[in-house]
Amino acid sequence: MNPGSMLFSNGDLAETLNHQLDRLANAVAGWNEDALLTRPLGDVVEAIKGKFLVEPVVLDREGVTAEPIEDGFMPTQQFGETVNIRATTVTLVVPCTGERTLLTLRPDHFSLNPPTASVRDSELHLFWIGSMNPAPSVIQQNIDKQINDIQQWLDWSTHQVNAFNAAASQRIVAEVQARKDRLLANRNLQASLGFPMRKRPDANTYAAPITRKTIVPRRLAPASQPFRPEPALAEGQYEAALEVLLHQRNQLERSPSTSAKMGEEQIRDLLLLQLNGHFRGEAAGEVFNNNGKTDILIRVEDKHIFIGECKIWRGPKTIADTLDQLLGYLTWRDTKAALLLFIRSGSPTDVLAKALVKFREHPNYKR
Repeated sequence: MNPGSMLFSNGDLAETLNHQLDRLANAVAGWNEDALLTRPLGDVVEAIKGKFLVEPVVLDREGVTAEPIEDGFMPTQQFGETVNIRATTVTLVVPCTGERTLLTLRPDHFSLNPPTASVRDSELHLFWIGSMNPAPSVIQQNIDKQINDIQQWLDWSTHQVNAFNAAASQRIVAEVQARKDRLLANRNLQASLGFPMRKRPDANTYAAPITRKTIVPRRLAPASQPFRPEPALAEGQYEAALEVLLHQRNQLERSPSTSAKMGEEQIRDLLLLQLNGHFRGEAAGEVFNNNGKTDILIRVEDKHIFIGECKIWRGPKTIADTLDQLLGYLTWRDTKAALLLFIRSGSPTDVLAKALVKFREHPNYKR
């Protein structure tokens, strides 16, 4: 008698997945409004995916190991009576990953003879029980058949799960975007009613893109007065500004005798010249300005939508302190910033390796 239990027999996979899909809308509706509006759409989507998408079960056939062989007894029928005879029990452990609940649910495709095994955490235990001194080939063939049977059921299950994950991913994006649009519409309506209202900390964004000629605010969503959305810099123009800084960095590195004589503020002013040579503001010739000793910034309606912080490397603490400083400037998710690190001494390779460690250690690090 196999000590394992019957797999894929304690529920219907399709019914379970459909129930999971129905819960998506409630999960999105349950998100805090402020959190939904102030976090990037992709972050919200990934957070919900992490709770609702299902990871298929995958067997690690290369990692199969054997438990110590056990001698014992097994019941058998002899002349109409149940007697215990000596038997050998061989246990094989098959590592697996994925959602173990799938091993209990019947997929749409199935046979009338489900496989058996013992499910324990992240592994399956398969058993062979037979007479004493069995031939190894007999055991091997039996275990291979058990694994192949389980794999066949898992293939049926995985096909169904992959289809669910694809549908759920599309629905999550649609649900999050729809609720975000509704919240922004409500904020617009609230701002235009003309009655005194409590101020809310969040708002829609409009992009103020840099072009090769001029900066002109471009709204991502309509807003009624007196509702004033926060300004933000468009992603493509942010990348264009970084490209200008990248080329100027290369020029400075190619002229070490000249750049070595320049101070931090002189380098900053040189970067400003290059940036303003490529971009200009809507109402003025220069869109990039300086503020204090080291800041390079774009300001729209008294809001900073781009900040470049120039720092000389003085050890790993430079990165931690500057990141906190930069993030303290930023007020909305679409605000852009850049850290320009000047390396005056030491090996750039070593410095960058230490800097990247500090970046990854920061609690707000993503990639």
